Amino acid sequence: MSTLTLADLIAGAMTEFQEKLRQQHEESMRCELDELLATAGDAHAQSCKNDFEGFKRLFHRFLQVKRPAVDWAKISRPPEEKIVAYEEIRGEHLPQDVALCLNKLAVVKLNGGLGTSMGCKGPKSLISVRNENTFLDLTVKQIEHLNKTYDADVPLVLMNSFNTDQETKKILQKYKHHRLKIHTFNQSRYPRIHKESLLPIAKSLRGSADSTAEAWYPPGHGDIYASLANSGLLDRLLDEGKEYMFVSNIDNLGATVDLHILRRLIGQSSDRRCEFIMEVTDKTCADFKGGTLIQYEDHLRLLEIAQVPKAHVDEFKSVTKFKIFNTNNLWISLSAIKRLLDSNAVDLDVIVNHKTLEGGLNVIQLETAVGAAIKSFRNAMGVNVPRSRFLPVKTSADLLLVMSNLYSLDAGSLTMSQKREFPTTPHVKLGSCFAKVQEFLSRFDSIPDMLELDHLTVAGDVTFGKNVSLKGTVIIIANHGDRIDIPAGSVLVDKIVSGNLRILDH
Repeated sequence: MSTLTLADLIAGAMTEFQEKLRQQHEESMRCELDELLATAGDAHAQSCKNDFEGFKRLFHRFLQVKRPAVDWAKISRPPEEKIVAYEEIRGEHLPQDVALCLNKLAVVKLNGGLGTSMGCKGPKSLISVRNENTFLDLTVKQIEHLNKTYDADVPLVLMNSFNTDQETKKILQKYKHHRLKIHTFNQSRYPRIHKESLLPIAKSLRGSADSTAEAWYPPGHGDIYASLANSGLLDRLLDEGKEYMFVSNIDNLGATVDLHILRRLIGQSSDRRCEFIMEVTDKTCADFKGGTLIQYEDHLRLLEIAQVPKAHVDEFKSVTKFKIFNTNNLWISLSAIKRLLDSNAVDLDVIVNHKTLEGGLNVIQLETAVGAAIKSFRNAMGVNVPRSRFLPVKTSADLLLVMSNLYSLDAGSLTMSQKREFPTTPHVKLGSCFAKVQEFLSRFDSIPDMLELDHLTVAGDVTFGKNVSLKGTVIIIANHGDRIDIPAGSVLVDKIVSGNLRILDH
């Protein structure tokens, strides 16, 4: 007969206490959500109920006994056959009837983000990025050109958030006479919770200051699976004969429909058919935060930096062991999504995002990422694509690159200019004076010639005249209180400009 030690008794008591505490938190959350739901109008009651059911499942997982997200010793590189080089796929012949393949596809753009980080109000997708075209304009042109070229019927689907839905729908009116089918659906609206009490900070779903965006948040793009189904759009797309969706961030201007990847997706026999393809690309030192694909417990899995034990963060950031990162360009089987949702088998890791609101209130957001579901799908694989398929615009420095002559615009798609001698883009760092789009634009009479640029750093009060050319490494630093005006027609080759330079009309 075994004898329990004091340590065993203490461990058992702690486990029992933690379980009771978890149950108490869940019961308190359930009561709070029921009270919130009672404040919803009849028109919104069902959608709110769906949102809260999803949130309760996520909250339950969050409260489970904390343990490392991954056992570092079990991580290994994926087998070669699970990460296919794009060149291999590109070498495969396209089917004779491309339209037949395209008609099985829907293009889904993640459109839940605001342009606040770039100083803009409203949806980020409505920022002008090239020749007065917004991200949304370019996306529409790409798909319309694709459909016209191949006589196909690929619809555009926008996943909006409660932050972007209303304004996006207004803008979509300008496309109502286009032949392109455009669908929208909303991702969920989850309550932010107090860091200490783990209860919602909202007190009502409508009619009070607590119903503002401060109290609510869209829970990350991993919500796409449940929200697509809850909206009824998943069943509608399947009924229309759509079999796959191509998902990407709307601010990634390199994320266009690739016929070769689509061909690989649908070209396998039924028993080997791939249900999920993640586009990855080679990692650089600037991409240290990007998630990577690993082999873990016989599954392909997305590893994010938030899941990495602190002792191994530097190892994760290096390009030695983890050579690729996730572009968030994803090709996913719609019928597989339905199967997994029906069996409650979409396995998404919980991302805990800590925020401090105005007034110093510390809150928690529980989120998920769309790519994390890769481990739930059959025959999932990665495709190592060229860097040209990852062209996100997150900052004014990114905006400068895509507005410049480094890229050519054709039918909504940006491609690197053939006049550029190097396949890589210049490294550009712009100071705080350039952070907001309107101020950024006011500092350029015209976008400089950057075809031969390797590196650009600009800091302080700097403006550029018309027809400026930048080559090699250019560093321009205006000290506090100084101003530098780069005169029209200037050619800067491997130059450092500092101090004060201002040319005035007389």
